[in-house]
Amino acid sequence: MFDGTEPASGPEREVRTTCPYCGVGCGVIARVAADGAVSLRGDGDHPANRGRLCSKGSALADTLVPDGRLLHPEIDGRRISWDEALDAVARRFSDAIARHGPDSVAFYVSGQLLTEDYYVANKLMKGFIGAANIDTNSRLCMASSVVGHKRGFGADAVPGSYEDFEQADLVVLVGSNLAWCHPVLNQRLLAARAARGTRIVVIDPRRTDCVGNADRHLALKAGSDALLFNGLLAHLAAGGHADAGFLAAHADGAEAALAAARADAPDIAVVARRCGLAEAEVAAFYGEFAATGRVVTVYSQGVNQSSQGSDTVNAILNVHFLTGRIGRPGCGPFSVTGQPNAMGGREVGGLANQLAAHMGFTAAEVDRVGRFWKAPRMAAKPGLKAVDLFRAIERGTVKAVWIMATNPAVSMPDASRVRRALAGCETVVVSDCIRDTDSGRFAHIRLPARGWSEKDGTVTNSDRTVSRQRAFRAGEGEARADWWIVTQVARRMGFAEAFPYESAAEIFREHAALSAFENGGARAFDIGALAAVDAAAYDGLAPFPWPWRAGGQAQQRLYGDGRFHTGHGRAQLLPVTATEPPRSLPDGALLLNSGRLRDQWHTMTRTGLSPRLSAHAPEPCLDVHPADAAARGLGDGGLARITTTAGEALARVRVTAAQGEGTVFLPMHWTDRFTGACVVGRLVDDEAVDPHSGQPDLKRMPATVQPYSPDWTAFLLARHPVEPAHGGYWARRAVTGGHLVEMAGRGAIPDPAAWLPGLDPGGTPVEFRDEARGSLRIAWMEGGPDGERLEACLFVGAAGRLPPRDWLAGLLAADRVDDGARASLLAGRAPGAVVDEGRIVCSCFGVGIKRLASAIRDRRLTSVEEIGAALKAGTNCGSCVPELKEVLRHAHQREVA
Repeated sequence: MFDGTEPASGPEREVRTTCPYCGVGCGVIARVAADGAVSLRGDGDHPANRGRLCSKGSALADTLVPDGRLLHPEIDGRRISWDEALDAVARRFSDAIARHGPDSVAFYVSGQLLTEDYYVANKLMKGFIGAANIDTNSRLCMASSVVGHKRGFGADAVPGSYEDFEQADLVVLVGSNLAWCHPVLNQRLLAARAARGTRIVVIDPRRTDCVGNADRHLALKAGSDALLFNGLLAHLAAGGHADAGFLAAHADGAEAALAAARADAPDIAVVARRCGLAEAEVAAFYGEFAATGRVVTVYSQGVNQSSQGSDTVNAILNVHFLTGRIGRPGCGPFSVTGQPNAMGGREVGGLANQLAAHMGFTAAEVDRVGRFWKAPRMAAKPGLKAVDLFRAIERGTVKAVWIMATNPAVSMPDASRVRRALAGCETVVVSDCIRDTDSGRFAHIRLPARGWSEKDGTVTNSDRTVSRQRAFRAGEGEARADWWIVTQVARRMGFAEAFPYESAAEIFREHAALSAFENGGARAFDIGALAAVDAAAYDGLAPFPWPWRAGGQAQQRLYGDGRFHTGHGRAQLLPVTATEPPRSLPDGALLLNSGRLRDQWHTMTRTGLSPRLSAHAPEPCLDVHPADAAARGLGDGGLARITTTAGEALARVRVTAAQGEGTVFLPMHWTDRFTGACVVGRLVDDEAVDPHSGQPDLKRMPATVQPYSPDWTAFLLARHPVEPAHGGYWARRAVTGGHLVEMAGRGAIPDPAAWLPGLDPGGTPVEFRDEARGSLRIAWMEGGPDGERLEACLFVGAAGRLPPRDWLAGLLAADRVDDGARASLLAGRAPGAVVDEGRIVCSCFGVGIKRLASAIRDRRLTSVEEIGAALKAGTNCGSCVPELKEVLRHAHQREVA
């Protein structure tokens, strides 16, 4: 058994664990050789992925490096012992509580925590500190689904399973770029399409990679999803498609919901006009939905991250309740989560408005949890939700905050406010596996937590499947499990009797027991069958869906019997009035949308370590429609300045018809560690939030976009990361052997010593400068017995006059540089023929856009299968298949033209 303190060791072995990325929850088998080398593959027995992995999962071994790890506890940057660090956290939190009360402290946690970590943190805050000021970054992605589920089902429970994707005749993707954000589910859906003809409808303002495989794409106006589904509800009722038997026996509220929908969307013409769609498009979608018995509606952040997200969820649920499309194979609404354990966190009360085991803050529930925990001072009311929590820190009413496994200085809206708040807070504690994060730079106390490969516990994925995450490597340095860290602090705060845990299994047993405590079927979440699981059984626990009640079987699908978890046992249809987007749009402004990329994850502390993942989108790119680009003088591949009321950013421009006119899209992943000025959280304000869930609107921020024309451009290749200090643009990514930093700026070329702090490659610099042409080239070479190797090189020139990077990056990765390469280095010309891949499309096999285009042209390739046979692209994880289809389509369009 691997607990919070013992190292993982032993002979060559294989360990079943779970991927740490999205909410699909794929099973992974880690093979650890005797020398510690790790290789990874998909777990063919895991019900979520059946052996498949996406590009991120396939590259997990690339991220198992010690680079940047937080190895020891620190106070104010000074290394200290664990005892000193734990004593300091306990003392500072206890002092704040004694002086200002329990509401003066807060935890901000993460879907990257395991369920056992979450459980202990929630218990400490709500049961023993006596406040509910513990919220999670799941507030930014899943809170509106939680509200919608609780209002409709009576419980925060996804009713179906992934098998419904394969059993449906129609799958509707609403605000969900499944191809990039949940690639393995997308692969399962496409396999069902190939096998049985499943039809796919995509409802999204953007032409995402899902659209290439869809039968229909509704590129609706941003923020109009609720109206579209209100119109669908009214249309279904008018056409006689309501399931009168289901409504009479199992649902309430249909009349009120229909009255609201009819008033909101009296006919298809009104819906089409307000959604920005053609009437024929809306009518065709409504007709297809009405005519298809098995329909699954999949929704994600495009629905949730809205100021009307909760009501949009209920508008979707209303349609399924009205037609009885729920509780049966291939039917139902389906929320896909963004994080690996967003659902597990909600099971234990990780949100500020929840108690553990899916209980809330009614007097009876507060009493029940308090009695189970034997808690001396149970929180009796909800705590501060994420946006309000950081506002309270800024005001000074919250004196101490503990941030665990997340980076709010990047991910929160109005990130500049968050940074001001943390800078002024009396005590900031950060538990993380990475030392230098944007949030960590504000920490008074840093606590080294274990990373994915070192952690042991459970996670719950989007279809309620609980899986074991098992450690297969020893913790780096003095890193410890998060549950162990919280337990030790709780003991030092005087709560040792309630926090006796010495293993994750002990915590899981208590969690399972609480789920069944005074339940009797009233609450959906119940895993009481495992309340007495011993250490060996816990260690070998196979994936299972909840509920799994004592004496029963694990239940894969909910509500097939028509009994819901509302007080009256009936589904609840909710009246929804769709509102126009509340954002006022100044003249010339565009709506800024943000979201994920295929090969990156959150703030890139893990994926940013992988050269192959970084190659697909090497810089932050702003997607702009051609008409909007032309109107603003923006060129493809140029730079743009994005300005909002919250802040500014610089990004590379990608002109694409996939982006809706009047809108732009910017990825969420870049931080101050990876770029000079492109933190999306600094562009989005925190003014527009859902009034029911507290979830901020991250999809519709008014922004002005203007060209940024640099006087010079540059790139730096170095073995160690460097963060340039100049007022222009820069973006860093991993390459084999080191890092590549792209830069651009205005005015005179600055002195490298001044704008490249931390660049100390050693070795002897060799310099070439041409003042007339405005170019500067420097290479740092380190000599050795086997010859010289390249430590770093810098190329600066007038805008657009720089050599290709690929062959120079190859020199950085080489053990030594031969005479021919050395002579060519400063000349900026490769000594021989070099394959220029261009931007990488297939991360698994390193196939770039230029090689693809050449192969399609020269070998007359006409299908993804032919590309795979010729170049291997698309034959491993399959995540690049939608993009390969787009490349083929554009190549053939050029031929016809």
